[in-house]
Amino acid sequence: KQDVQAGAGASRDLLTAKQVQDQLHVDATTLYRMAADGRLPAVKVGRQWRFLAGGVERLLAGEDLSASRSPLDPAPVQAVLDVSAPMLGVMMVATDMQGHPISAVANPCPWFAERAEDDDTLAACTAEWHAMAEDLDFSPHFQQASLGFECARVFVRSGSELVGMVLAGGVAPEGEHADGLHELTAEQRQAVLDALPRVSAALSRAADSARSSLVRDSADQTH
Repeated sequence: KQDVQAGAGASRDLLTAKQVQDQLHVDATTLYRMAADGRLPAVKVGRQWRFLAGGVERLLAGEDLSASRSPLDPAPVQAVLDVSAPMLGVMMVATDMQGHPISAVANPCPWFAERAEDDDTLAACTAEWHAMAEDLDFSPHFQQASLGFECARVFVRSGSELVGMVLAGGVAPEGEHADGLHELTAEQRQAVLDALPRVSAALSRAADSARSSLVRDSADQTH
């Protein structure tokens, strides 16, 4: 309960599009373009966008946020998760190393889908993802989340650097029935744990490729 309350208290760190428009004095089209090209950290929740208050503050201070964006490109990340999550029977999301989502939730369980646009639920998830990013346990395993379901996660590397996580969740505790959650057999749970490193490896290759392209582009501009 304390974890959920702490996450809910962090909901003020997530801003609506209207709140950001009022601060930046831009129209909605410009705002969504800024989210898409990395100039402003954001995540799409259901049909709505939510923006990180810290990113808005840094942008107002004149910082170029695109220079520090995650090497995990949201487009290929989303494509991988949209295929993997339904096959494994879980919901999946990718985050940066601060626990900020860089993809939409793929294959959400009914419980999450009903609350996808609730700021407090998203804030509680983000707070928990941040805590999981700080726990450098590299062995994928299911663990109890504060919202009542289980999840497992794996880190994503680019070179020797940890650049993000992939989380598989929305799973009912083993051997229990829970309305609205994905229910997995022991074999299916193991299949998820076996698949997570492969999903991570695919995203790592994509991140390495993106970084190589940036290096080549920088070299071409220098010459």
